[in-house]
Amino acid sequence: MSATISHAAPLSLAPDELDKMIRYWEAANYLSVGQIYLMDNALLREPLRREHIKPRLLGHFGTVPGLNMIYAQLNRLIKKHQQSVLYIAGPGHGGPALVANVFMEGTYSEVYPRISTDNDGIKQLFRQFSTPGGIPSHVSPECPGSIHEGGELGYALVHAFGAAFDHPDLLVACVIGDGEAETGPLEGGWKGNKFLNPVTDGAVLPILHLNGYKISGPCVYARIPDDELVNLMRGHGYEPMLVEGDDPEVVFAAFAAALEKSYAEIRRIQHEARTNGFSGRPTWPMIVLRTPKGWTGPKEVDGIQVEGTYRSHQVPLAGVRDNDDHRRMLEEWLRSYGSDRHFDDQGRLVPELAALAPEGDLRMGATPYANGGRLLTTLDLPSYSDYALDVPAPGSVTAEAPRKLGEYLRDVFKRNQKHRNFRLFCPDETNSNRLGSVFEATNRCSVADIHPDDDHVASDGRVMEVLSEHCCQGWLEGYLLSGRHGLFPTYEAFAMVIDSMLNQHAKWLKVTRHLHWRRPIASLNYLLTSHAWRNDHNGYSHQGPGFIDVVLTKKGTVTRVYFPPDGNCLMSVADHCLRSRNYINLIVCGKQRQLQWLDIDQAREHCSKGAGVWDFASNDQDGQPDVVLACAGDVPTIEAVAASWLLQRDIPDLKVRLVNVVDLMTLYHPDQHPHGFDDLAFNELFTKDKPVIFAFHGYPRVVHDLVHGRSNEGRFHARGYIEEGTTTTPFDMVVLNNMSRYQLAIKALQHVPRLRSVAADIAGKYEEVLADHERYSRSRLEDLPEVNHWQWTSDFRDPEGLPSPASAVSRQAFTDA
Repeated sequence: MSATISHAAPLSLAPDELDKMIRYWEAANYLSVGQIYLMDNALLREPLRREHIKPRLLGHFGTVPGLNMIYAQLNRLIKKHQQSVLYIAGPGHGGPALVANVFMEGTYSEVYPRISTDNDGIKQLFRQFSTPGGIPSHVSPECPGSIHEGGELGYALVHAFGAAFDHPDLLVACVIGDGEAETGPLEGGWKGNKFLNPVTDGAVLPILHLNGYKISGPCVYARIPDDELVNLMRGHGYEPMLVEGDDPEVVFAAFAAALEKSYAEIRRIQHEARTNGFSGRPTWPMIVLRTPKGWTGPKEVDGIQVEGTYRSHQVPLAGVRDNDDHRRMLEEWLRSYGSDRHFDDQGRLVPELAALAPEGDLRMGATPYANGGRLLTTLDLPSYSDYALDVPAPGSVTAEAPRKLGEYLRDVFKRNQKHRNFRLFCPDETNSNRLGSVFEATNRCSVADIHPDDDHVASDGRVMEVLSEHCCQGWLEGYLLSGRHGLFPTYEAFAMVIDSMLNQHAKWLKVTRHLHWRRPIASLNYLLTSHAWRNDHNGYSHQGPGFIDVVLTKKGTVTRVYFPPDGNCLMSVADHCLRSRNYINLIVCGKQRQLQWLDIDQAREHCSKGAGVWDFASNDQDGQPDVVLACAGDVPTIEAVAASWLLQRDIPDLKVRLVNVVDLMTLYHPDQHPHGFDDLAFNELFTKDKPVIFAFHGYPRVVHDLVHGRSNEGRFHARGYIEEGTTTTPFDMVVLNNMSRYQLAIKALQHVPRLRSVAADIAGKYEEVLADHERYSRSRLEDLPEVNHWQWTSDFRDPEGLPSPASAVSRQAFTDA
């Protein structure tokens, strides 16, 4: 069945208004092309010569004219309706367009006074583009009005929805390039309208800009029939209007009509919902814009078509420094925009064009929605001590660490209901990750149909559950960058899905730290649970701690990694992260029932230090250990503490020190990370020359990278995840990866020379237990009793009176079975 295609009828624009809009667009096109090519003679006050042209031509023109046209049209809408608009440019290669427009509206010069709105300022604007010490060719943090890094395609629409949530007065105009439209994250992004509530949220207007080509190949959506494209968009829940052509007057009038019609429909939807209450998911408008790639650029170069083809994607005219014909063509191209009619003798935009831009914060480059720190309200956080687990003695109780965090987050929702500035973004795992208490304060968000047997689902819910890590990450980024707070809990293994998105956000934060006008925003907080060491029912496919490695590759000024060993430490760390600004905080803590170590006061002190000696598990009170057992992570902590217990039990005169690391960045040298311990503090903790057996949550090489350059770094022996796993018992998982208490103890014995006479015998007994474990777990399908029931005790007796070091009772149990 063919779709009924809605082509926007041209708007009756007054000839003078249409002329001014087109001239404004031409001026933006001129400034865009000038940024790519020129370093002098910025407004062509003299004939173009070789020395006026940059030695390296870096940039992209193909998508620029369309972006400039949309910007001019949105300016008209803003002025007419006094509407706050956030412009998101999905085509990352459109950097020259956004820079040109925020310069023309005056925002750029306010932020960067050296780029003045005159001849010299335009020259500096051109010289800085894609040059050493200048600005990138993509839309970037340096560009006022942007919250969307153009370096990687796919995230425009999810950023747009993230910004629109809880900003009822905001319209987000999201331009989606046809190349970007092919990406998985963008395909997933269309479902954002299933979560957008017209009562409490703003609106997103998607503008799918089709110009036919990527770098060299055709684009999928540009090559399908209109009726198929319209049906696809309607299937996503949008009502599209098509605008196409290459005649500026026709396209401008048609797009103005489509924009006015879209805006009227958005306001109608919002007015109805805000007057009569939410009554069901609306069908939101969208625009499909078809214009030639490289529109207004050279039509042919050396007899080969350029405009309307992939050849206009980057620099349509290359070699203009040395090719006289190309340089002549470039000058004709630049002069075709009529810059002498658009800029006066001083290089200022003529008054009748300057008047087309909105004023103050309504300028898209100046909108506070793109500088979220201006809008950020500090969260009203309860005292995390009120959610403490009762831990009478180390290792005396067990608990699921995130349960209390769920109660804490429940009250964060309650205390911040007025500001509506906090959300959870979670791939359908809130209950699974033991955070279900939040549903006492809010619900899962959905504006789609809700059934009577749904569990805590409502149109005004603040828990964003969707089985797309890309959507969760992108929504959260947009939410944070526009001035709110959030938390992203997810299964550890599948955080890797968004590792490149983390990479882009980390780069954004790194750059903004040096931009005084970018106000600090709330940190991006991850909680990784359902982790590699306790994924019993999912197995190998769900075992992968590689996201830690991704975070550690980012700048130390931006990233933090925390391994709370128990519930009270988790509370301390989470509270700290929610209060922080301009960081990426990674918290890794399991959800399964496990031993708890510290009371709330001890946890607060321990977490504030980042790492410390656990005296209860150490017997080197004279400060001279034979071996240091270190650990980072909840399961590694259990195994390291148990290894210390075994060694103290079986070799009483062995001096063992137990070091627990909560803040992984303390292992760095301070010149690599601000949290890093200096050499004196590091050696006080780990000694200067004693062997260190390090049980680590992630890949062992991480520890070796972190301690590189420390004294006698070869004495560090890390054990961690080595890609061994399956659906198995908890203890078998650590055994498979050589990180069990027995294997840690054996490793420790190997590195204490004075114990060589007894080490082999003790190690042999530990090997017997490991053999027992393998037979017992395969026979009984559970772990040995002395592992399952082990707790820290100071009298060093096995649980249930089992003899040491290996359990004859347990061996007999499965032998008889």
